[in-house]
Amino acid sequence: MDSLTQVVLGAAVAEAVGGRKMGNRAPLWGAIAGTIPDLDVFLRLIYDPVNAMFLHRGFSHSIVFAFLFSPFLAYIIYRIYNKKYSIRMLLKLSFFSIITHPLLDMFTNFGTQLFWPFDYRVSLNTIFVIDPLYTIPFLVFLLITLFLKKESLIRKRLNRVSLFLSCSYLLVGCLIKIYIHSKTDEKYNSLDILPDRTITVPMPLTSFYWFSLAEGEEAFYFSYESLFYSFNQKDIDTIQKNHFLLEQRGVMRNPQVLKIIKMSKNYYSVKEVGNNLLIYDLRFGNSSKISAGKQKEPVWGYLLHFNKNKLTKINPKKPNYSSSLDFSNYLRTIFSENNYE
Repeated sequence: MDSLTQVVLGAAVAEAVGGRKMGNRAPLWGAIAGTIPDLDVFLRLIYDPVNAMFLHRGFSHSIVFAFLFSPFLAYIIYRIYNKKYSIRMLLKLSFFSIITHPLLDMFTNFGTQLFWPFDYRVSLNTIFVIDPLYTIPFLVFLLITLFLKKESLIRKRLNRVSLFLSCSYLLVGCLIKIYIHSKTDEKYNSLDILPDRTITVPMPLTSFYWFSLAEGEEAFYFSYESLFYSFNQKDIDTIQKNHFLLEQRGVMRNPQVLKIIKMSKNYYSVKEVGNNLLIYDLRFGNSSKISAGKQKEPVWGYLLHFNKNKLTKINPKKPNYSSSLDFSNYLRTIFSENNYE
């Protein structure tokens, strides 16, 4: 999830553990602890873009990291306040504020390597990385809590309510996904598509609008579905696989390319861009809905640069939305049918 959400979650969890004794110091340290796992973003200063992305949400987002780092953080807090608070409570505050970070990220598309060192990412695909309906109420409850006395029963109850609502929202997202995904076979059969496999992913900023990504023999298919209106058979985007292009350029066995394919869980397509190749990770969606149909390019990929048919470097590539992003139209599409030819 985004940094603000992780700060709010860490603060609320720490408040539940130590707010009654520490007051606003508890959510302060919870916010810090909730941010720590994402410090792995600085790997980009050391590694190339592919390896940095591959390592992101790895060790620092694991149960092992939470167990190893929480005693260190607890001891720092213990010494800062001259042993005023029990080390046992500080251990609980540190551990739960850290571990809830990867647990929340587990619900997103990219997932987390929660069980590191095992090379497996847990990804439930039930919430977008930025979801205002999750974050804003959580933030409002936290801000109110901070202005109440630490001994206040209302403070304690408000914080519990905020944690209950956040957990409930995550649960509802899982239930919505089960409902949307249960209809994918029916949808694609109506289009005479017999997919080998499908995934269902929330669209940006909402749990009310989803896309299903289906793999066919030669192409991938994006279908879109809202909770507020029925699926329209025209509401589908087709992206050709073009995997053969990697073989043609002799990079199909390149270690960096293999990492990109692995990260995509084989939901990837390839496109020629001049003398270069662009590998799209299709799990992150297509841009047609957020651009009002002006653009139908997947939102995330890697550009492979070639010089005389030799791969020289790989850079992340995002579509250029400067002239095509239509946020207001996208919001209308969530709630009312709006198709683009």
